[in-house]
Amino acid sequence: MTHRPFELLIFDWDGTLIDSIGTIVACTQAAVADLDLPPIADEAIRNTIGMGLKETVEALLPGADPELYQRLREVYFKHWVSTYAERPLLFDGAEETLVRLHQAGYLLAVATGKSRRGLERDMDRVGTRELFAATRTVDEAPSKPHPEMVLALLDELGVQAGGALVIGDTSYDMEMATSAGTRSLGVSTGSHSCEELASYRPLGCLPSVLHLPDWLVSQGRGR
Repeated sequence: MTHRPFELLIFDWDGTLIDSIGTIVACTQAAVADLDLPPIADEAIRNTIGMGLKETVEALLPGADPELYQRLREVYFKHWVSTYAERPLLFDGAEETLVRLHQAGYLLAVATGKSRRGLERDMDRVGTRELFAATRTVDEAPSKPHPEMVLALLDELGVQAGGALVIGDTSYDMEMATSAGTRSLGVSTGSHSCEELASYRPLGCLPSVLHLPDWLVSQGRGR
């Protein structure tokens, strides 16, 4: 990859790099059951993945008070932590892909709807922290699709919007990128299908991030 079509690659976390969608749904359902809340369909939960937990609670439980949000957050995180030993984290080949992109000279960053605590815990286990130049979570910026996470990363790393690409698995990632003035690329490993992402006009949609290096090569040849 001699010519880089972008300077900065901004990755979503869950469903893009981390194989966690099923776990998020299961932990949410467990927290809902623990608090004796009304049943929620798995698909409804999947459709909110990508937003911050506060926004997820507001979408799934309209009118929920702040106390309920805080209790749900604590119970959810308890279930999330308890699953660590029994689940995979990175998708197969994702670590090698990140290393390859880093060695090719790309700046790598993360923009996620996770809490800072959740991201730090994941990154400690994954062991790829040194590959990322910067990260933003919902604790430091408004939830996706608000563009603040991307805008803050651009400012911190000194990259123009045209030099950045957002890679994600949800419509919230695509909307965030558009609002920030960057381009976007979908992956179909998470919450939303390529067909669902198409209406947001990403540059493409890949089966997984494993295909990203070759896709970038093809884009570089076209410029």
